[in-house]
Amino acid sequence: MGEIVKLPKFGLTMEEASISEWSVDVGESISKGQVLAIIESEKVEMELPSPASGIVAKHLVAKGGIVAVGEDVAIIAADEEELTNLSDD
Repeated sequence: MGEIVKLPKFGLTMEEASISEWSVDVGESISKGQVLAIIESEKVEMELPSPASGIVAKHLVAKGGIVAVGEDVAIIAADEEELTNLSDD
């Protein structure tokens, strides 16, 4: 299934944000806590840390795309086997 990365709420009034930049591309390894993306909300840029270690399987929001708090933004596969299974979906 993979680890689903959701957009967290960084501030009391934050309702949505845009993906300014993906720091890790699909297919690349990532460590828990490593910056996955830079997001922008209300003209403030913040780092979105990865909640898990593994391989970035999919970006679910394009660079520049707007996403609501709590929505899925990426999927992280635990290993190569899980990455292959996710790619087949």
